[in-house]
Amino acid sequence: MRRSTTTALGLSAVCISFSLTGCAGHADSADSSASAHRGGSTPSASAPLSLAQLNQRLLNESDLGEGYTRKPEPPRRNDDVTVIGCPVLEKLGGDTATGSGLDFARKAKVSFAYTGSSTSEVSEELFSDSASKLSTGISKVFDAMLSCPSYQVASGSTVIDMGTEKSAAPDLGDEQWSQLLTFTAGGQRSVVKQTAIRTGNILVIVSGSPGLVDTHLDKALAKVRTAH
Repeated sequence: MRRSTTTALGLSAVCISFSLTGCAGHADSADSSASAHRGGSTPSASAPLSLAQLNQRLLNESDLGEGYTRKPEPPRRNDDVTVIGCPVLEKLGGDTATGSGLDFARKAKVSFAYTGSSTSEVSEELFSDSASKLSTGISKVFDAMLSCPSYQVASGSTVIDMGTEKSAAPDLGDEQWSQLLTFTAGGQRSVVKQTAIRTGNILVIVSGSPGLVDTHLDKALAKVRTAH
């Protein structure tokens, strides 16, 4: 069976679930009628935001409230992250997981640990490009992942059994996508929610513990819209 580099969107969720130190990269993506809820607005042709502008729009500890600590980005390693048992995802492969194969013009990311009754995590990724590129890109990855209810992801010597399930996306922004990812490895089981919202020429992806994603999605979108 051919093994290829998995999508960065799935990789981000794997990072959150199992803290794989080889994780690196951001989400790519492409076309979904099943997983996208169209808002009906006309795609904007405005120029992509600068990296500085995107960074200003990322959530920070004061936005999230007490109990959140920003996590440093993990060091990059050379272990390939591969997908097994999902031909559609295998075809996406290439450099997507490392971020070098993406054609979105700008991207920024931040991750937080939250300590309540247990330690949970939430991350936010922002991308900026033309509305049509963002829409086509993110739809492609969500469609690919949802096309395989179960498959495996391998990083170095770690093999993770994965399951994907479509989740209801909130009626926010111009387009919305959402899914639940289940990871099982070494006797541990974890569920991660990923919700993506496109508003104009910005794509917001919030990933992590389902409750934290639902809690902070509105805040993430509000900051994207109001930051200058």
